[in-house]
Amino acid sequence: MRSPRRGAKPLAAFMPEIIEEALAARGLSEASLVADWPAIVGDTIACYARPIQLQWPRAAKRDPEARIAPSTLVLRVDGAFALEAQHNAAVIVARVNAHLGWRCVEKLAFRQGPLPPLKQKRRSLAVPSAEAEAEASEAASSVEDRDLREALTRFGARAIDRSAQRMAAARAAKGD
Repeated sequence: MRSPRRGAKPLAAFMPEIIEEALAARGLSEASLVADWPAIVGDTIACYARPIQLQWPRAAKRDPEARIAPSTLVLRVDGAFALEAQHNAAVIVARVNAHLGWRCVEKLAFRQGPLPPLKQKRRSLAVPSAEAEAEASEAASSVEDRDLREALTRFGARAIDRSAQRMAAARAAKGD
Protein backbone atom coordinates (compact mmCIF):
# COMPACT_ATOMS: atom_id res chain seq x y z
CA MET A 1 0.00 0.00 0.00
CA ARG A 2 1.41 3.33 -1.06
CA SER A 3 1.31 6.46 1.02
CA PRO A 4 -0.37 9.50 -0.58
CA ARG A 5 1.90 11.45 -2.86
CA ARG A 6 3.17 14.64 -1.31
CA GLY A 7 4.16 17.78 -3.07
CA ALA A 8 2.48 20.17 -5.42
CA LYS A 9 -1.00 19.42 -6.67
CA PRO A 10 -2.08 20.32 -10.19
CA LEU A 11 -3.84 23.65 -10.50
CA ALA A 12 -6.81 21.92 -12.16
CA ALA A 13 -7.56 20.20 -8.85
CA PHE A 14 -8.34 23.58 -7.24
CA MET A 15 -10.14 25.32 -10.09
CA PRO A 16 -13.70 23.95 -9.67
CA GLU A 17 -13.86 25.13 -6.05
CA ILE A 18 -12.38 28.55 -6.85
CA ILE A 19 -14.68 29.09 -9.83
CA GLU A 20 -17.77 27.94 -7.94
CA GLU A 21 -17.03 30.33 -5.06
CA ALA A 22 -16.50 33.28 -7.39
CA LEU A 23 -19.68 32.56 -9.35
CA ALA A 24 -21.73 31.88 -6.20
CA ALA A 25 -20.76 35.32 -4.91
CA ARG A 26 -22.50 36.71 -8.01
CA GLY A 27 -25.52 34.47 -7.64
CA LEU A 28 -24.41 32.29 -10.54
CA SER A 29 -24.46 28.90 -8.86
CA GLU A 30 -24.63 27.18 -12.24
CA ALA A 31 -21.12 27.44 -13.77
CA SER A 32 -22.36 26.12 -17.11
CA LEU A 33 -24.32 29.35 -17.58
CA VAL A 34 -21.03 31.20 -17.92
CA ALA A 35 -18.98 28.41 -19.51
CA ASP A 36 -21.57 27.52 -22.16
CA TRP A 37 -22.91 31.04 -22.78
CA PRO A 38 -22.18 31.09 -26.54
CA ALA A 39 -23.89 27.71 -26.99
CA ILE A 40 -26.89 28.84 -24.93
CA VAL A 41 -27.68 32.15 -26.62
CA GLY A 42 -25.77 31.86 -29.89
CA ASP A 43 -22.53 33.40 -31.05
CA THR A 44 -24.06 36.71 -32.17
CA ILE A 45 -25.62 37.54 -28.81
CA ALA A 46 -22.65 36.10 -26.87
CA CYS A 47 -20.26 38.52 -28.60
CA TYR A 48 -22.13 41.52 -27.21
CA ALA A 49 -23.77 40.32 -23.96
CA ARG A 50 -22.41 38.25 -21.06
CA PRO A 51 -24.00 37.12 -17.79
CA ILE A 52 -22.59 38.81 -14.70
CA GLN A 53 -25.14 38.11 -11.97
CA LEU A 54 -28.37 36.35 -11.04
CA GLN A 55 -30.43 38.49 -8.66
CA TRP A 56 -32.90 36.52 -6.57
CA PRO A 57 -35.83 38.29 -4.87
CA ARG A 58 -35.73 38.44 -1.11
CA ALA A 59 -37.99 35.94 0.65
CA ALA A 60 -40.29 37.52 3.24
CA LYS A 61 -40.66 34.36 5.30
CA ARG A 62 -39.38 30.82 5.19
CA ASP A 63 -42.16 28.64 3.85
CA PRO A 64 -41.04 25.27 2.49
CA GLU A 65 -44.25 25.02 0.45
CA ALA A 66 -43.80 28.43 -1.19
CA ARG A 67 -43.02 28.55 -4.87
CA ILE A 68 -39.49 29.73 -5.71
CA ALA A 69 -39.68 33.17 -7.30
CA PRO A 70 -37.74 33.52 -10.56
CA SER A 71 -34.57 35.58 -10.69
CA THR A 72 -33.35 38.48 -12.79
CA LEU A 73 -30.35 37.78 -15.00
CA VAL A 74 -28.00 40.76 -15.18
CA LEU A 75 -26.06 41.00 -18.43
CA ARG A 76 -23.05 43.13 -19.28
CA VAL A 77 -23.92 44.51 -22.71
CA ASP A 78 -21.82 46.37 -25.24
CA GLY A 79 -23.35 49.85 -25.56
CA ALA A 80 -24.10 49.60 -29.25
CA PHE A 81 -25.91 46.29 -28.73
CA ALA A 82 -28.14 47.38 -25.82
CA LEU A 83 -31.25 48.05 -27.91
CA GLU A 84 -30.84 44.78 -29.80
CA ALA A 85 -30.44 42.93 -26.48
CA GLN A 86 -33.71 44.44 -25.25
CA HIS A 87 -35.46 43.23 -28.38
CA ASN A 88 -34.00 39.74 -27.87
CA ALA A 89 -34.77 39.60 -24.13
CA ALA A 90 -37.56 37.03 -24.48
CA VAL A 91 -35.36 34.79 -26.61
CA ILE A 92 -32.44 35.04 -24.15
CA VAL A 93 -34.68 34.26 -21.17
CA ALA A 94 -36.23 31.27 -22.95
CA ARG A 95 -32.83 29.85 -23.94
CA VAL A 96 -31.34 30.29 -20.47
CA ASN A 97 -34.36 28.63 -18.83
CA ALA A 98 -34.21 25.78 -21.34
CA HIS A 99 -30.52 25.29 -20.55
CA LEU A 100 -31.10 25.29 -16.80
CA GLY A 101 -34.15 23.04 -17.09
CA TRP A 102 -36.58 25.17 -15.10
CA ARG A 103 -38.05 28.67 -15.08
CA CYS A 104 -35.13 30.19 -13.22
CA VAL A 105 -34.99 33.57 -14.98
CA GLU A 106 -38.01 35.82 -15.35
CA LYS A 107 -36.46 38.99 -16.73
CA LEU A 108 -33.20 40.61 -17.76
CA ALA A 109 -31.38 43.67 -16.52
CA PHE A 110 -28.64 45.31 -18.56
CA ARG A 111 -25.40 46.98 -17.49
CA GLN A 112 -23.64 48.73 -20.35
CA GLY A 113 -19.90 48.43 -20.56
CA PRO A 114 -17.05 47.17 -22.68
CA LEU A 115 -16.63 43.44 -23.17
CA PRO A 116 -13.43 41.57 -23.94
CA PRO A 117 -13.60 39.63 -27.20
CA LEU A 118 -14.59 35.98 -27.02
CA LYS A 119 -11.77 33.52 -27.48
CA GLN A 120 -11.85 31.77 -30.81
CA LYS A 121 -12.47 28.05 -30.38
CA ARG A 122 -11.55 26.99 -33.86
CA ARG A 123 -8.00 26.63 -34.98
CA SER A 124 -6.92 26.54 -38.57
CA LEU A 125 -6.40 23.09 -39.98
CA ALA A 126 -3.00 22.20 -41.40
CA VAL A 127 -2.82 21.56 -45.11
CA PRO A 128 -2.18 17.85 -45.66
CA SER A 129 0.86 16.64 -47.56
CA ALA A 130 0.60 15.68 -51.22
CA GLU A 131 1.37 12.03 -50.39
CA ALA A 132 -1.41 11.85 -47.81
CA GLU A 133 -3.80 13.59 -50.22
CA ALA A 134 -3.03 11.05 -52.95
CA GLU A 135 -3.44 8.09 -50.57
CA ALA A 136 -6.75 9.42 -49.24
CA SER A 137 -8.01 10.18 -52.74
CA GLU A 138 -7.27 6.61 -53.82
CA ALA A 139 -9.04 5.21 -50.74
CA ALA A 140 -12.14 7.35 -51.37
CA SER A 141 -12.25 6.81 -55.14
CA SER A 142 -15.05 4.22 -54.90
CA VAL A 143 -17.48 6.76 -53.37
CA GLU A 144 -19.91 7.93 -56.06
CA ASP A 145 -21.10 11.22 -54.54
CA ARG A 146 -18.53 13.88 -55.51
CA ASP A 147 -19.05 16.12 -52.44
CA LEU A 148 -18.83 13.19 -50.04
CA ARG A 149 -15.74 11.84 -51.84
CA GLU A 150 -13.99 15.24 -51.54
CA ALA A 151 -14.91 15.55 -47.86
CA LEU A 152 -13.65 12.04 -47.14
CA THR A 153 -10.44 12.77 -49.05
CA ARG A 154 -9.77 15.93 -46.99
CA PHE A 155 -10.58 14.14 -43.74
CA GLY A 156 -8.54 11.06 -44.67
CA ALA A 157 -5.50 13.09 -45.73
CA ARG A 158 -5.42 14.94 -42.41
CA ALA A 159 -5.84 11.66 -40.51
CA ILE A 160 -3.00 10.05 -42.48
CA ASP A 161 -0.69 13.01 -41.81
CA ARG A 162 -1.60 13.06 -38.11
CA SER A 163 -0.94 9.34 -37.84
CA ALA A 164 2.44 9.73 -39.54
CA GLN A 165 3.36 12.57 -37.17
CA ARG A 166 2.45 10.45 -34.13
CA MET A 167 4.45 7.51 -35.43
CA ALA A 168 7.47 9.75 -36.01
CA ALA A 169 7.16 11.22 -32.51
CA ALA A 170 6.91 7.71 -31.00
CA ARG A 171 10.06 6.61 -32.90
CA ALA A 172 11.90 9.73 -31.76
CA ALA A 173 10.88 9.10 -28.16
CA LYS A 174 12.23 5.53 -28.34
CA GLY A 175 15.50 6.82 -29.77
CA ASP A 176 15.31 5.01 -33.11
